[in-house]
Amino acid sequence: MISVEEALEKILGYVTVLETEEKPILESLGQVLDEDVCSSIQVPPLDNSAMDGYAVQWESIRQASPAAPRLLKVIGEVAAGRLPEKAVVPGTAIRIMTGAPVPLGADTVVPFENTDEVARQEKGMARGDSWEIGILTTVAQGDHIRLAGEDIARGDLVLKKGIELRPAEIGVLASLGYTRVKVIRRPVVAVLATGDELVEAGQALPPGKLYNSNSYSVAALILRYGGIPQLLGIARDTMESLVAKIEPGLNCDMFITTAGVSVGDYDVVKDVLAKQGEIAFWTVRMKPGKPLAFGVLRGRDGKKIPQLGLPGNPTSAMVAFEQFGRPAILKMLGKKKLKKPTVQAVIEDSVKNRDGRRTYARAVVRKDSGSYYAKLTGPQGSGILTSMSLANGLVVIPEDVPLVKAGDLVQVQMLDWSEEQG
Repeated sequence: MISVEEALEKILGYVTVLETEEKPILESLGQVLDEDVCSSIQVPPLDNSAMDGYAVQWESIRQASPAAPRLLKVIGEVAAGRLPEKAVVPGTAIRIMTGAPVPLGADTVVPFENTDEVARQEKGMARGDSWEIGILTTVAQGDHIRLAGEDIARGDLVLKKGIELRPAEIGVLASLGYTRVKVIRRPVVAVLATGDELVEAGQALPPGKLYNSNSYSVAALILRYGGIPQLLGIARDTMESLVAKIEPGLNCDMFITTAGVSVGDYDVVKDVLAKQGEIAFWTVRMKPGKPLAFGVLRGRDGKKIPQLGLPGNPTSAMVAFEQFGRPAILKMLGKKKLKKPTVQAVIEDSVKNRDGRRTYARAVVRKDSGSYYAKLTGPQGSGILTSMSLANGLVVIPEDVPLVKAGDLVQVQMLDWSEEQG
């Protein structure tokens, strides 16, 4: 057996960052930008109003108060998307909407609530071509004006190559007029379940058979971490069936199988690997997830496809994917942070760990009074898939720690993260 770290190092050594593709900006969410984005415009393009109100010269209103309103002659109105037709001069104002360009001559915007506009409306006083507005309180000079280019100046390097595109970056791209962008493409990951005992969901379940859950949990993890799953169905426990099922996936970027990697008479995945490519190792010092194969398949046109053989037990498959499949996909995507977020927590259960393997115990993590607490989900058998469904973290117990007692501090890999957990 080899360590988790050695196994991961070997896997990542076979994995490379994928090529660039150009995509519509909305479809690139979560991908890594593969070009520097510089602005050919300034944002905003003109000085504009941050409030609905009146564009004025501050000197005209600086002594305004409810007891002594400053009356200004309203000479026009400007809405967002329109250009002002007049300039503001002393003693005048232009009614302005949020986002509208600030007229020439104006240096301040007074919000409606600082005027007698509402009172005038309640009295039914109509606005004509020329009318007066009462400014009831002053504001600071320059208030409520967004300056041209205060967000982005022309020529700015706005987004750097190598960042992950989040919703904010998608919005920034749109604000610069981009409709498409260059990103590292998503890996296509083939998923193949193996086993004579498996039946696809939706079919009748004969005695002695099991529904194929592994393909779906693994495919969902691939989707979650940015890959594109290619489901290949179920291969039976024969060399012929496995070879035939592998064929459609030989143009993918990574190939994942579940089951067929232990020492049973029908565990043929590692044998096919040896014939279809090469095998690097097949046991890891971890629990669950000890039987784990890794190798390289010969794809079409000589392409080398990293192949990860996950255990057949459903919890083992998911835990092993989190440790090895997830970082491999993230590396292909060009991402730099490959480790899962980890917290230190007080464990509320005792856990034995006496076979020299690193244990990943499924747990519910909560935060109370600034500290984290982890409680096991219940029975920890590798076939209990609901232990993953109930968990939001994996308590990591090192190989050389035979016993963790309730109350001890432990490291927990977070499967899910939320504001409530901190």
